Amino acid sequence: SATALLILAAVVGLAVALGLLPRAPVNRFCAASNNQTGFLCDDRVICVPASQVCDGVSNCRNREDEQEELCGDLPRSLPGYLVFRCSNPGYWVYADQRCNGMNDCGDCSDEMGSLAACPPCGLEWWSCSPVLYEYCSCVPRRLCRDGVQHCLSWSDEYIC
Repeated sequence: SATALLILAAVVGLAVALGLLPRAPVNRFCAASNNQTGFLCDDRVICVPASQVCDGVSNCRNREDEQEELCGDLPRSLPGYLVFRCSNPGYWVYADQRCNGMNDCGDCSDEMGSLAACPPCGLEWWSCSPVLYEYCSCVPRRLCRDGVQHCLSWSDEYIC
């Protein structure tokens, strides 16, 4: 019976290697820079930020981040962990664009509310109600005291 098990294991291994049996799906989830969601390359070392997957530029040695099966029908062909669905069902952004301080969805659903679940403004940001649609509830501190109103309250010019 031990010989039969060895033969069976060899046959299954050969069938998987030849593509006759499906392989177990590869888990490609990884944490890229700034602990953002990423896509793990075949080398199991390079972690491509979500927004750099299917962007026309290969970041993996074997171009697996640009393959047709992954990029052919965006966003449906992408693994769910790479996609954030905006509150407007017609829009989506890459998962690493959620909570980045920018209004990528156009309605701030990627920055505010229960769907996004973003932490409060970080050290590099000033909390206010922005004037421009580009920001949602924080503006970059680099814009403080620059002589241009970015917050409805003008707090970016007088308090920040």
